[in-house]
Amino acid sequence: MDFLDSQIKSLFLDQLSSWKLARDNYAGLKTVQTKTVSFGDFDVRVQFNPARMVSSGAKVDAKSIAARPCFLCAANRPAEQRSIDFGDYEILVNPFPIFPEHFTIPRREHVPQHIKPFFGDMLELSKALDDYLIFYNGPQCGASAPDHMHFQSGSKNFLPLVNEYKRMKETHTELLVTSEKMQLYRMINYLRMVYVVESSEKESAIDSFEKIYNHLTAGTSPSGAGQAVKSGDEPMLNIVSTYENGKWTVFIIPRKAFRPWQYSVEGKRQLLVSPATVEMGGVFITPVKAHFERISKEDIQSILEQASL
Repeated sequence: MDFLDSQIKSLFLDQLSSWKLARDNYAGLKTVQTKTVSFGDFDVRVQFNPARMVSSGAKVDAKSIAARPCFLCAANRPAEQRSIDFGDYEILVNPFPIFPEHFTIPRREHVPQHIKPFFGDMLELSKALDDYLIFYNGPQCGASAPDHMHFQSGSKNFLPLVNEYKRMKETHTELLVTSEKMQLYRMINYLRMVYVVESSEKESAIDSFEKIYNHLTAGTSPSGAGQAVKSGDEPMLNIVSTYENGKWTVFIIPRKAFRPWQYSVEGKRQLLVSPATVEMGGVFITPVKAHFERISKEDIQSILEQASL
């Protein structure tokens, strides 16, 4: 275990000891109800996690954001919340967890959520925190603080997307581009559009990402499959990055919708599911027990199809 890994483990244990909110929510995570919905070659897990109502129900319109203090800025954080420095970022324990170990990684300055200038930072975080995955929610793709640039991190083996890609690569991917240091794949027959960049060189990974980003910004995809809906000046995206055995694997999930119709419909058809990276990666979070109990395979497919490009 290197020094940063040791620091993070110490921070996590310290926060569980000294911060009641975090301690209670991580204890509750151990007893959350889950169920698995099979789609043949892959599964989607559904988790009943009432503590996540804070995120699932977050109001992210401009008026609501302007009316509240930014909870990622150091001056507005709970007194109990501590951090570890990582360059221009701070690593914080997320007190509303999905992962067994869940961290939020905001930039120090208050700048909007926007991935293109900071994608290289995401790669560096992946390399430094190689026991974890790093993920990014776009400003209209699940970020509950679209006004403050941040990543999140969680236990690497928790997200089905990462595990299934390794298992399904031979049968459920299409190779689009290859070079000496980079390969670009597209996952197929997976209910959602996912591009995968594998690269042993940081600059090659950045170049590949920026080409996809620019295609999506222009309203096309590298394979010519449809158009992306933009949020401000950023195409709608969720991203997951991992690093192991000297290589980055980056999952880029283009989006076309923020929330499905099931989110806002009234009555017994409502499902309070707000798709972010975790949902697009195969874990559906339901903060309402009745919604957890009634969500069906057909609902999951519908939500993924509405959200995904």
